[in-house]
Amino acid sequence: MNEQPPLAPSGIFKAYDIRGLYGSEMDETTAHAIGRAFARVLARLRGKAPGELRVGLGRDMRLNAPAMAAEVREGLLAEGAAVLDAGMVATEVLYHLVGSRGLDGGAMVTASHNPKPYTGVKLVREGALALSGDAGIGDVRREIEAGLGDAPGGGSVEEVDVWEEFRAHALSFVDPERVRPAKVVVDGGNGMAGPMVGPILAGLGLELEEMYFEPDGEFPDHEPNPLLEGNRRLIIERVRSSGADLGIAWDGDADRCFFIDGGGEFCDGDFVCALLARATLAKNPGATILYDPRSSRAVPDLVAAEGGLSKLSRVGHAFFKARMREENAVFGGEVSGHYYFRDFWCADSGTIPALLMLELLSVDARSLAELMAEFRSRYFISGEINSEVADQAAKMEEIAERHSDGEQTRLDGISVDYPNWHFNVRPSNTEPLLRLNLESLVSREDMEAKRDELLALIRA
Repeated sequence: MNEQPPLAPSGIFKAYDIRGLYGSEMDETTAHAIGRAFARVLARLRGKAPGELRVGLGRDMRLNAPAMAAEVREGLLAEGAAVLDAGMVATEVLYHLVGSRGLDGGAMVTASHNPKPYTGVKLVREGALALSGDAGIGDVRREIEAGLGDAPGGGSVEEVDVWEEFRAHALSFVDPERVRPAKVVVDGGNGMAGPMVGPILAGLGLELEEMYFEPDGEFPDHEPNPLLEGNRRLIIERVRSSGADLGIAWDGDADRCFFIDGGGEFCDGDFVCALLARATLAKNPGATILYDPRSSRAVPDLVAAEGGLSKLSRVGHAFFKARMREENAVFGGEVSGHYYFRDFWCADSGTIPALLMLELLSVDARSLAELMAEFRSRYFISGEINSEVADQAAKMEEIAERHSDGEQTRLDGISVDYPNWHFNVRPSNTEPLLRLNLESLVSREDMEAKRDELLALIRA
């Protein structure tokens, strides 16, 4: 007789969310248990009884999302919570619901950028502050593993539509009158950007060339992860063939956006972060900007030149959101395309960066390609390179010893700084990998030589 698998295998509880293969790792039973356990954990965090909680709920366009969200909802109701159900929305709209209505927390049923077979849930507490593996997600796991017992029941549901409120709030970050006409190729990846971000951009008088704007959990065109080169090929071809000014692509749940310049070149996230910092500092002189340890020095250099203050945060949205609050940072950016805004509950958005970039390009005489050239000619970055390493900790110490003549910091993995180059090596949260990001301020050849030397050490 086969042993029954555990209700929720431990591997689905990640550093920043709960995620796994639908059917074999997570199903409706898991979703119900997550809803119940989340209500209990959230109640403790808020110092309330579960029956006093008000919790937002949203879901993406995945084929399994309606059934999974229904069971998360039932789990919350079983513990007595009042649920405000926003239906099918982008993750940032769920954040807006939680932040703007002063809710105790929220659950977004999404597997973000993952391929079709996946499902998942992102959990936030009040103010759209993310739960993480260290702060909350581990407690949800333990609650489920201990056995949930009988449910008291007594919850309530209100179905809400907050898109118009979200639209107005997102547009408050720019002056729509300043956005000049432009031809923009937009790739929704059959995710939530089409119905959520599309109408906001369409209202600005832009000429939009839409690709894969219909939500479709089959993902018939490409996976909803523009960070992977293969998934950008189609939008790059369209930008080049149509003579567009730029292209914008979003991931599946539309909380990240990515830019393609008019020449069809992908814009690296740290360079985009630098431009968004410029746009933000123009509106908030002298403000604090956060960036991550993998970033190009383009970010702190530009922030200093524009009169702002730059500070580092650990990689990951749970860490960034907490640090944004600690530092009262107006903006923060990760190289992975997550961009955070103080006035959006310190949460990440896929809409606001697109609006800020379009406004910036409207007031600056230069094209996006010209703005990027300013960085590409001075900062030579490797991008993130993964290597499988059995003993991550030992390898990190070996790297530290080999580079003891550099300035070392341990905020996230190990960062080593020299006057004309620097690198960060950090372990993956979920796999036996070390991730290398390296930059030279000398030349592309210098970057490649140093990159290859580091990789030889890592992979030895």
